[in-house]
Amino acid sequence: MRLLQAGFHYYLAGLIVLTLGITLTIQSALGASPFDALLVGLYRTFGLTIGSWEIVVGAAMVFCNAIAEKKRPEYYALISAFITGLGIDAWLFLLRDWIAPGTWIGQWICTGAGIVLIGLGIAIYLQSQFAPNPMDRSMLILSKLTGLSVTYTRAMISFILVIIALLFDGAIGLGTLVNALFTGVFISFFSPYIKALTNRPELLK
Repeated sequence: MRLLQAGFHYYLAGLIVLTLGITLTIQSALGASPFDALLVGLYRTFGLTIGSWEIVVGAAMVFCNAIAEKKRPEYYALISAFITGLGIDAWLFLLRDWIAPGTWIGQWICTGAGIVLIGLGIAIYLQSQFAPNPMDRSMLILSKLTGLSVTYTRAMISFILVIIALLFDGAIGLGTLVNALFTGVFISFFSPYIKALTNRPELLK
């Protein structure tokens, strides 16, 4: 029970940090990640909120993953989409008028801070192993079906998302490329430290 509670705490903390990072990259106006850029594009085209589209697209991916694997949908993955969507909308509501950089330097600081936080947030929630992320699951399924490495399947999905995001006036820019290049670097950097932290027995008391 303690392990489960600790896992959920890390999972929730990771998503809170992740959504803050996503919000900063959106607010930077230099370009968000391919997936988040699509969410912004859907918001600009059809309305609702960016967080709402996170939930809708995440749910669609859960059911598409189930069809691809010919299995029942991983309903736990819907929890990730729901919490992430709420987190994005909450941070945007809180920071929209506070963080809106108008200079090139300010935009890059915002982008850099966002990418670091995204990497840290993903590193934290991955350690929890509490609920799968629909995007990550799609990447693994495509890798299994095609026989390609995870690196190539992630690149394929990112390319497809960029194309769709462009069709919907998504938040594509130089920051999108920087996000794609460096998010994985920060995930790898933070993961050993988060793993060491989660293995401390006193944290489970």
